[in-house]
Amino acid sequence: MILYHGSYLEIAVPDLVHSRANVDFGRGFYVTPLYEQAVKWCGKFKRRGKDTTDYDLVIGGVANDKVFNTVELFFDGLIDKNEAINRLRYEKPNLQICFRTEKALKMLHFERSESV
Repeated sequence: MILYHGSYLEIAVPDLVHSRANVDFGRGFYVTPLYEQAVKWCGKFKRRGKDTTDYDLVIGGVANDKVFNTVELFFDGLIDKNEAINRLRYEKPNLQICFRTEKALKMLHFERSESV
């Protein structure tokens, strides 16, 4: 499987020392199988919730700003359920994979980096 890590630095040997605790799945090395998503990640750092589980690997979707805005409009009563579903239906899904332990990181093999 080919995975991409979006960063402004080349990370030939990933580690957990430089990861941040307050992101989607907690501390870990985040990658995605979607090249376009990794390009968007370059230079972006978003802090989110905290996860204290001890999983080696966590895989899940990523909500973009349009998704957050739609959910907020719905909960504020500014759009109804059908409108919210229609807006969310056409959002391109994203996927992220978080390597949370040194054991999991050993499964990765660095091939190359590129400037975007």
